Amino acid sequence: MNTYTLEEVSTPQQKKEFLNLPKRLYRNNRAWVCPLDDDIESRFDPARNELFADGEAIRWIARDGKGEVVGRIAAFYNTELANAGNEQPTGGCGFFEAIDSQELADLLFDAAREWLAARGMEAMDGPINFGDRDQWWGLLVEGYELQPLYANPYNPPYYKALFENYGFKNYFNQHTYLRNLKVGEFNQSVYERVKRLEETPGYRFEHISKQNLEQVADDFRLIYNKAWALFTGVKAIDREHAQGLMQSLKPIIDEKLIYFAFFNDEPIGFFIMVPDLNRVIGRFGGKLNLWNKLRLVFMLKCTRKADRVFGVIFGVVPEFHGKGIESGMMHAFEQALARGEVHYKTLELAWIGDFNPVMMRMVENYVCATKHKMHTTYRYLFDRTKEFRRCPRMGVRRPQ
Repeated sequence: MNTYTLEEVSTPQQKKEFLNLPKRLYRNNRAWVCPLDDDIESRFDPARNELFADGEAIRWIARDGKGEVVGRIAAFYNTELANAGNEQPTGGCGFFEAIDSQELADLLFDAAREWLAARGMEAMDGPINFGDRDQWWGLLVEGYELQPLYANPYNPPYYKALFENYGFKNYFNQHTYLRNLKVGEFNQSVYERVKRLEETPGYRFEHISKQNLEQVADDFRLIYNKAWALFTGVKAIDREHAQGLMQSLKPIIDEKLIYFAFFNDEPIGFFIMVPDLNRVIGRFGGKLNLWNKLRLVFMLKCTRKADRVFGVIFGVVPEFHGKGIESGMMHAFEQALARGEVHYKTLELAWIGDFNPVMMRMVENYVCATKHKMHTTYRYLFDRTKEFRRCPRMGVRRPQ
């Protein structure tokens, strides 16, 4: 039996070792893309992560008998999110990386479980992010040979057994969908829906202008808080958050990739896409210094290396569901393709949960995309006698 020791990450050297472990583990994996160090570090910086206002986070690294780092994990909770829609206070663990050793994995999971239990948690989800769901969320279980999207998880196949052997159970699956960007590949029903919308006064669909990002952020917030904030585990966003999001995206925004739908000049839907940064950042070694920032901008603006589009988020306010709004936005994008205004080859839509079959049908039938990868969000109940329940489907409330 191997002997592993845990260390809480607190020193600059330990932080460096935490970040560098996956760079060693995936050194010969052609599918993996090295994430940016600062993207991960920002999750553990109270000055940049608002969840620390009512929560905590901790990280560990694990060493083998020779002193080499062979595993890592983080644990975290936010009081508001821990109790939002859960049957028990639920924290999270994430940024898990390890060699293929169940003994090591159990040691890491035990550390996270015990730390969370000492803070009143009764379950933990993993592997997840101490932040928004659109980053570092879920364990890859299908699509190991495929390059991940920017800030999306990637892991080897044996991680699935490490989680499940410990006792984690499938809470929900998240599908990533793929669509080739060619004109005329929608099914006929999409064009019929668009025609009906075009014949109905009041509707319009258009891409954004970078000169008007403040208004774009306000429209986004209005739609998001109606379309997404009622979901379990999703918080409403304020104006400052929305404005900050748009400003953070500004350097990589392609105006022809972000579309809004309006009815009588009121925003009712959005479809936000960005060039997938993983097409270009893999050679940066995790560092986004000034030189790499210049390289990034050059490759995005002056070359066609970023040939994949990342569908970040899709949203339609509830009162306009079923009217074809998503088809109207996709058709507006297709028209830009037809005019030669965009050069991308494929579109990937991530984070379509199996608890939301309406969204899955919409993506399959009206965006005409197919399942491409799958991640699983696991849950571990600390009380092993308690009945486990998967995440309920959207629109279904459990009896009290």
